Amino acid sequence: MISRKREAIDRRAIPSAAQEAMWTTGDGHQIRRIDWPGGQGGGDESTSRGSILFLPGRGDFYEKYLESLDYWHGQGWRVTALDWRGQAGSGRMTAHPSTGHISDFSVWVDDLAAFWSAWVNETPAPHVIIGHSMGGHLVLRAVAEKRIDPVAVVLSAPMLGFLTPGPNRLLQRVAELFCRWGDPERMAWKTSEKPGASVAARNTLLTHDEARYGDEAHWKETRPYLAMGPGSWRWVERAYASVIALDQPGLLEAVDLPVLMLAARYDGLVSWKAIEKAARRLPRAQLVSWGREARHELLREVDLVRDKAMHAIDDFLDRMAPLPVEAQLS
Repeated sequence: MISRKREAIDRRAIPSAAQEAMWTTGDGHQIRRIDWPGGQGGGDESTSRGSILFLPGRGDFYEKYLESLDYWHGQGWRVTALDWRGQAGSGRMTAHPSTGHISDFSVWVDDLAAFWSAWVNETPAPHVIIGHSMGGHLVLRAVAEKRIDPVAVVLSAPMLGFLTPGPNRLLQRVAELFCRWGDPERMAWKTSEKPGASVAARNTLLTHDEARYGDEAHWKETRPYLAMGPGSWRWVERAYASVIALDQPGLLEAVDLPVLMLAARYDGLVSWKAIEKAARRLPRAQLVSWGREARHELLREVDLVRDKAMHAIDDFLDRMAPLPVEAQLS
């Protein structure tokens, strides 16, 4: 068992052990990444606990998760995080820089699969993947479509359904009509993370922790290119299409990998019912849930909530992603 000593970091500065760089996709797009190379304490990678790849959510950026990423590195993991194509430091997919846009979610799945293929050959086993919100959705798609092969999967508040009332297929058709009636790259809602929510109330959707919430504003002020607003109508339409694709009978039932799902029952952004349903369909899923004490960003919540999430991940990885025997004997 690895020591769980907790050390506070400056969440508003890139840790000295981390390295920021760019990865180039096959079609020449530049994707921003951050890496904590080496094992515990930044030593030789042969002493590493294994490797973790972290993917954030829609409109997100890896700076928001430095606290968790650095924690896992402190536990001996070799850690990498990416921005998704078209957001944060990975450029834009539309002339409207504040709009989150993508032509199809398969573009992101392709990027993840290509990066994974190279990353697993450069980093020590076992290989684990962690995705938050939209990142969790895309990770699960990549796993279900057998595009990546981690030994264990962690999904934090995965975007597997929405809170909008109505059948997904009907809502997809409505979004497609809005794409046809105007520029599909235009914003689908005005502000915040959710249609109808005000900027002032945005923190009530994400976290109870005011200091951690404030970290996001700090990074956007320090690095203005990180800022992104609502998604486009095409993003909305493709999001529904991707959710429908994951709902295909037999798809999740065929995922023979251990999956830890972390979710808040009263999440104001993604559907708890959809997450619970997916957990029942996945043969090797473990679901850890919270009540009203938790909001969407479980890894950026108050310590009472966040500590439970981190401990659940620690326990899961100790059981499902142990060091290879040869590494334990070295």
